[in-house]
This record gives sequence, structure tokens and C-alpha cells, in this order.
Amino acid sequence: MARGEIGFVGLGIMGRPMVRNLIKADYAVTVYDIVAEAVEEMATEGATPASSAAEVASKAPIIITMVPDSPQSEAAILGPGGVLEGASKGDTVIDMSSIAPASSK
Repeated sequence: MARGEIGFVGLGIMGRPMVRNLIKADYAVTVYDIVAEAVEEMATEGATPASSAAEVASKAPIIITMVPDSPQSEAAILGPGGVLEGASKGDTVIDMSSIAPASSK
């Protein structure tokens, strides 16, 4: 049985190793990235693939985003198909993206 469920959006240079470590630590991880191959790669390593950031958020009470910049972070969280569309009251969203401080408010 998994220690808990975590959603992860952004499977780039930093995201993939973080997902691998979460899987090794026995978390159930649902993942999404705009690059389908990255999602498929993580699925072969034990993650559950999702078709959108909203789907990730609908399956986990803790959602981590790690995307390259402020516009992508805003789109992944606030945009159509974004985290907020799938999140529930009480969920935790952790934005670990490289973004401008004003974007994190």
C-alpha cells in the first residue's frame, strides 16, 4: 500500500528525478506533462499517467508543479485544464517552478 497520493505536473530535467524519488519512497504518483513521451516514460517507471493537470489534481490531494517559467506555471494551475479545475477544497498545491515572485501570489 502506498504512503499517500501525490500529483506531479512538469516532467522536465528536475521533475522526472523528483517523481522517481517519490515512487522509490512508496508514494502513488499521478503525472502530467505537455510532452507525452515524458508521461509515458514515467508510466513505465510506476507513475499513473494523466491527460491534463486537472486530471492530476482530481486524483491526488497534494499537487506539485514544476514547469520552466511564470506563463507556463499560470497556465498549468489557472488555465483551461489546469490544476484548479480538478482540485478539491483542502488540497495542497506546491509550485516549485522557476517563476517571478509576483506570479506566486
